[in-house]
Amino acid sequence: MSEKRDDRPDDGRDESAQERADRKWGDLLQEIRVAQTGVQILFGFLLTVVFQPTYRQLSDQDQTLYMVTIVLGATATGAMIGPVAFHRIVSGRLVKPQAVVWASRMTLLGLSLLLLTMVSSLLLVLRTATHDDGYVPWIVAGVAALYILWWLVIPLALRMSKSADKEARQKD
Repeated sequence: MSEKRDDRPDDGRDESAQERADRKWGDLLQEIRVAQTGVQILFGFLLTVVFQPTYRQLSDQDQTLYMVTIVLGATATGAMIGPVAFHRIVSGRLVKPQAVVWASRMTLLGLSLLLLTMVSSLLLVLRTATHDDGYVPWIVAGVAALYILWWLVIPLALRMSKSADKEARQKD
């Protein structure tokens, strides 16, 4: 039986820190490609709203909601594109493990901003479409709760479960 090298993590994979960073970078880029397309399409549609003749008919409250939504969309887009710029600037500087950490943080920020953009967009559209503020916030809260469940709660529960399993195995 071979011994584990000091520079290799004890996670069942036989890869160096650089190999692990390369794998994680590739995984992260695939994740970003999925989310980035959605955020860019949503932001593109949001940009056109202000140029529609009916925009001026929105209440001041809905115009403010639109402004908040467009700023959220812009920041979500920036955060989702950020890892590409980050990688381009630090490429070849032998900092890929750190770049993966920072790019992952930017991606999580981008996903959080995307969630807020989608929720505020939904609120704006439903308020405009229904003219009824009574039940619209409940629908939007329900959708937001589903996003939080799917994007955060379930993955964190799995992560915590796996961490607990790993700790139990290490104690044995």
